[in-house]
Amino acid sequence: MPVVFWWIIGYPVAALRVLVSYRDTMDACGLTVPASAVRRATARMIGRQAAPVPPRRSFPLPTGSGLVMRLRMAAGQAPEDFMASADRLRHAWGVHAVYVRTTKPGRLELRLVGWDVLAEVKPPRRRPGSDPLCLPLALREDGEWHVRDFRTVPHELILGATQSGKSVYLRNLLCGLARQSVVLVGIDCKWGVELAPFAPRLSALADTPDRADELLDALVDEMEARFRLIGLRSAAGSGTGPDAVLTSDVWGLPEAVRPVPVVVVVDEVAELFLAANRDDEKRRDAMVTKLIRLAQLGRAAGIYLEVCGQRFGSELGKGATMLRAQLTGRVCHRVNDEASANMALADISPEAALAATAVPAERPGVAVVGDSSGGWSRVRAPHFTLAEAAAVCRDTAALMPDLPRLDSFRPAVAVESAVPSAATAAVPTAQPVTE
Repeated sequence: MPVVFWWIIGYPVAALRVLVSYRDTMDACGLTVPASAVRRATARMIGRQAAPVPPRRSFPLPTGSGLVMRLRMAAGQAPEDFMASADRLRHAWGVHAVYVRTTKPGRLELRLVGWDVLAEVKPPRRRPGSDPLCLPLALREDGEWHVRDFRTVPHELILGATQSGKSVYLRNLLCGLARQSVVLVGIDCKWGVELAPFAPRLSALADTPDRADELLDALVDEMEARFRLIGLRSAAGSGTGPDAVLTSDVWGLPEAVRPVPVVVVVDEVAELFLAANRDDEKRRDAMVTKLIRLAQLGRAAGIYLEVCGQRFGSELGKGATMLRAQLTGRVCHRVNDEASANMALADISPEAALAATAVPAERPGVAVVGDSSGGWSRVRAPHFTLAEAAAVCRDTAALMPDLPRLDSFRPAVAVESAVPSAATAAVPTAQPVTE
């Protein structure tokens, strides 16, 4: 039990080691500055030499997986100096890892992690008052949770090879959304084998390319209807006075008329775009165009995309690269080749793409998460079996919002009766002949 060991033994020992060796460690790592003129003069008066001054620090406070300490940098120091010395600080203080984060100009946060938190990840303790469309999905290597916030990063690309943990990450995402008032739409052109277990909670499911093309048409129509609603409400509010609230997205509308959010999950996107003849190519180009429209305009209409696959790039057809540029959130699990990692993360950070190629095969679920800001981190989602995810979707089927435009795409779910009917009970069952 690493958490219990850390609180009882690990944290007191690490905090004492940091407090005792702080000045010498900072000096050895080159993170000190010369003493001030007043201190040097005072030292000469008493016949001593003024020692270099380390950055001011706070008391090391414990966290669930390590400790955190805030520093105030001296004049002439930069955060890059501390980031370059993070590995030396890790060895000097005997911890698993040291992470440096800038909190405000001139101030840093050193986060020390006591052990490998990605070795075994437990589900987070979800707060009942959490924001809508804001889900903790995976644990970062610094002990913090990676939170998927659809309103900040509306669209995401998830890549990963077979048995890399991509499906587990998707299960955590779907089950987190299933507990909220969200319309879930699935597109799975592998005859629905990946998303069929979640059918009780899905408002729409397309399992063939032709069916997916029709579903995308319905989603584009829904998006246009929502924009018309936003325009009408804004036009009506513009003439009611200077205090009227104008909006350009659905989240600014009154709650009584606000449309429910829609999350579209596209699983194995390569199967969606495969083309064997010219007719398939025309259909593929049309679907890519519709997805690009949803990605460019869907955020304001409350429509969000989750695109999953083993590969994603220009070989999928015209417009695929443009679509990838709209998917600002990136999650890359273990991939089969370096090109796949570059497709997911090279345009965000070359270091992130290099880290994705180093994910070991014996640790499924480990991924590299990045966004358009250039920041990235290693994460691992808690293990979630398919049976557990399907049970959550069955239990939350009553939370499915009503969206009439998608009624014709609702998957047929077999409802098993808990009590057999009288007609069924009257039918005799054949018994095997035994001696």
